[in-house]
Amino acid sequence: MVLYAKDILEPEFISMRPQTSLLEAAKLMADRHHGFVIVTSPEGRPIGIVTEWDILAKVVAVARNPAQVTLEELMTRSLVYVDANEGIDRVAEIMADKGVRRVLVEKDGKVLGVIRAQTIVRRMRDYIDSVSAQIARAQLPLF
Repeated sequence: MVLYAKDILEPEFISMRPQTSLLEAAKLMADRHHGFVIVTSPEGRPIGIVTEWDILAKVVAVARNPAQVTLEELMTRSLVYVDANEGIDRVAEIMADKGVRRVLVEKDGKVLGVIRAQTIVRRMRDYIDSVSAQIARAQLPLF
């Protein structure tokens, strides 16, 4: 059983426009228990990401007013994409190579969802448990 990006993606995530204030975004992030927001163009195409780390390092640590900071000012513009049919092992490798904890999953140019590093860890644990159980069953005596 191979796990693919399409099998583990999270189809729902927060997306907001670049002009949105950080205060508004942070409130929504807190309400939904999300550690990031995808910044989108007027057409809905992802153009950046703002994470909890961006908020901490670029706003809180330097005493900026979150009501006066926009997502556009904070966002990281270099997003990492993976194909929906990419294997989970390759997704993990891409994340490690790029030094990111989140990747966008796309198919035919359309974003289907997000994969977070913690999701990979959780799904890999489930996968290992499943394989271990299959091995144990295969080792049982036949009579």
